[in-house]
Amino acid sequence: MKSIRIFDTTLRDGMHAVSHQMTPEQMATIAARLDAAGVDTIEVGHGDGIGGSSMQYGFARATDEEYFKAVAKVLKKTKFAVLLIPGIGTVEDLEVAMEYGLHTVRVATHVTEADTGEQHIKFAKQNGLETIGFLMMSHMATPDKVVEQAKKFESYGVDRINITDSAGAMLPAEIKIRIESVLDAVAVPVGFHAHNNLGLAIGNTLAAIEAGATSVDGTVRGLGAGAGNAQLEVLTAAMSKAGYETGVDFYKLMDLGNDIIDSIMDRPQIISNDALAIGYAGAYGSFMLHSRRAAEKFGVDARDILLELGRRKTVGGQEDLIIDVAIELAKKKAAL
Repeated sequence: MKSIRIFDTTLRDGMHAVSHQMTPEQMATIAARLDAAGVDTIEVGHGDGIGGSSMQYGFARATDEEYFKAVAKVLKKTKFAVLLIPGIGTVEDLEVAMEYGLHTVRVATHVTEADTGEQHIKFAKQNGLETIGFLMMSHMATPDKVVEQAKKFESYGVDRINITDSAGAMLPAEIKIRIESVLDAVAVPVGFHAHNNLGLAIGNTLAAIEAGATSVDGTVRGLGAGAGNAQLEVLTAAMSKAGYETGVDFYKLMDLGNDIIDSIMDRPQIISNDALAIGYAGAYGSFMLHSRRAAEKFGVDARDILLELGRRKTVGGQEDLIIDVAIELAKKKAAL
């Protein structure tokens, strides 16, 4: 059986779905259960990575350090990871995580901007961390461009490269060609991170594995930005049926969802109209809540905001444009 490494991002991407309001105690409880279920690696922190708690991205319930400290105390076998987006997270933020036994850092850049992560990758490698290049919004670049950027990551010394469907906008064939193209061009392993805005997170993840990915991401109950991530308990069950070995007890993941995750969710993690608009338009997944708030404030349709953001090819970090778009749509509506 082909062995696939599981990265759980319930305690990072899942934070988007609860407005970053998990408590350190909740994180510790969830982390302990993920450890007991046999999950290889868990990512911890604000939804936008370390340093993300801010007016721009939304304030978290606690500090990064409080989350790290709580989770580090309960982990026995599972590796502790963080996401770092250059321009949001810093080397200094990474040093704080290292004090609590950090094993892995995933340096996340827009799919055409791998070079912005060079200093963070080299710092992490110099300090003995497993370091992964994380190419976000991969639907916004051709396979050749994805390969170009993946090769930059490899040249900086990463241990692995992740192809990321941040908007949940790609189809299985599009995933397959990107994974295969990158694997043909680099000597490091490749992983995949899915979002479910078109209802394809599980199918796309299986397509990535079939194309050669050796690590995949998921969250319990699918918790995450937009329509969420690949639902991990479903994914591990499907992978088992397909003959892949994950080392994860999906019964324990189901129990975790039932016992804990369901009670902290603001709403069911479904493909809402707004989430579908994100996948259709190719807009950044974490724009959903911001767009809903702007739509309510200015009396416009959040779907129209998201479609316009997709048309403009906006990326993470451009949340300020959401208000601009909402105002423009409101003016057009008033003029009719």
